[in-house]
Amino acid sequence: MNKRGCLWLLAVALVLVLFRGLLGCFYAVHQTEQVIVTQFGRPIGEPTTDPGLHFKLPFIQEVNRIDKRFLEWDGQPVAIPTRDKTYIHVDTFARWRIDDPKTYFVRLHDERSAQSRLEDILGSETRNAIAKHDLIEIVRTDKERKPMHDESLKPGPVGIGTIGVLPPIAFGRSKIEAEIKAAASVKLGEFGIELLDVRLRRVNYNPDVLDRIYQRMISERRQIAQRFRSEGEGEAARIAGQKERDLNEIQSTAYRRVQEIRGESDAKATEIYARAYTQNPQAAEFYGFLKSMETYRKVLTKESTLVLSTDSDLFSLLKRSSPKPTSSPPPPKSP
Repeated sequence: MNKRGCLWLLAVALVLVLFRGLLGCFYAVHQTEQVIVTQFGRPIGEPTTDPGLHFKLPFIQEVNRIDKRFLEWDGQPVAIPTRDKTYIHVDTFARWRIDDPKTYFVRLHDERSAQSRLEDILGSETRNAIAKHDLIEIVRTDKERKPMHDESLKPGPVGIGTIGVLPPIAFGRSKIEAEIKAAASVKLGEFGIELLDVRLRRVNYNPDVLDRIYQRMISERRQIAQRFRSEGEGEAARIAGQKERDLNEIQSTAYRRVQEIRGESDAKATEIYARAYTQNPQAAEFYGFLKSMETYRKVLTKESTLVLSTDSDLFSLLKRSSPKPTSSPPPPKSP
């Protein structure tokens, strides 16, 4: 290669280096990101947050891009005991953003380290908050939200004990989430992270606790069913007793009325008999005879055997009614 060719190659290389250096003097910032310029690994100046084209020294300064948008953290479900010793699986998520890019870059450098730090801090604060409260506080959203009650299940003379009655709510899940956010925000602020929101996405019972919960639910339903049966049996007994009282009252009233009617009838009959006897003695005697015949019909049957004295009224009537002996007919005359 001659001298001229070497000069041309050197000129092309110089142009390329100058062009690359010229391009390295500028960098673009997107509206969804912020940039920290480092020189030999150390941050130089303040973070660049305005979108557009910006200047830096080529070759010795590097551009480190950091996301400016809201970021998510999705924790793994963990088993945590509540204050009333009930193990539950809690699934938590959070939203956060980088508030101090310089501190964030120095302490964590990238999002992967930030996610790990969020896992440690939020997981720890969630366990502390859950362990300080009862299960009902975590299940209920707000203490001002009143649950629906079955009036027949309330305690008292009608209800059964405490079935269907929830203990009073002092905090609620929303306040517990606020406690987790307040405690974790202080610790995450040291890393240049602003915690925007924390939520308990899902709360499930531990499988070992589910069977006891189901058994308790079954026991409560059985108690309620037994109460309904007892009330039904009591109502049936009350109705049966009322029926017996009404029936006895109807029967006693009817019997009293029958006796009154019979008494009135006997009185009228006696009055008629007396009036008939005074008006027509023969009719009275004939009536006495008919009544005696009725008495004979009731007393004397085919299997009846009577032993009567000669002076009894019944024997005297039979004696009078017996036919008199007739004389034998005269012998026939001879021809």
